[in-house]
Amino acid sequence: MAYEQKNFDSLLGLPGFSDALLKNHFTLYAGYVKNFNLLDETLVKMEKEGKYSTPEFAELNRRLGWEFNGMRLHELYFGNIAKQGRALNSQGALAKKIEKEFGSLEFWEKDFRAMGAMRGIGWVVLCHDKSADRLFNVWVNEHDVGHFSGCTPLLVMDVFEHAYILDYGLKRADYISAFMNAIDWASVEKRL
Repeated sequence: MAYEQKNFDSLLGLPGFSDALLKNHFTLYAGYVKNFNLLDETLVKMEKEGKYSTPEFAELNRRLGWEFNGMRLHELYFGNIAKQGRALNSQGALAKKIEKEFGSLEFWEKDFRAMGAMRGIGWVVLCHDKSADRLFNVWVNEHDVGHFSGCTPLLVMDVFEHAYILDYGLKRADYISAFMNAIDWASVEKRL
């Protein structure tokens, strides 16, 4: 069963993000959905043909996770921003967990922003480890390297150049500020 591409056109007009940047980003996301579906279909066919020991089968399976995570991380990213960013409920469960884990909301934000400003491409993810009931800011490189297994992504920030360079050039810190202003904390809290 193929995955459906989600429509994020409601984000057009998002303060700090040009429509051209968002449309390009949506097109990139659509490519992950398309490529995951094509790979999945190809692999199912190869399995039916018994081609398990071929180099092609191995390499396509390695690529499958990269395409899936590219699709899913973009869905989480677009899903946690909104035209009218919503403040974190300072008395809510997530705020309390952040304060417990990081000492304060301010320190968490400083850490999250600093990770986003690091050299390199990837994602910054606030994730929740349900087993230990802990929160972590995690750097995810290239979609498929750095995920904390079993953790739930709560807040996802894309720091690949395609997420900001059209509007901000190399001023990643300005993009991070625009992103932080656009966070829909109500959506993030629902993921907890």
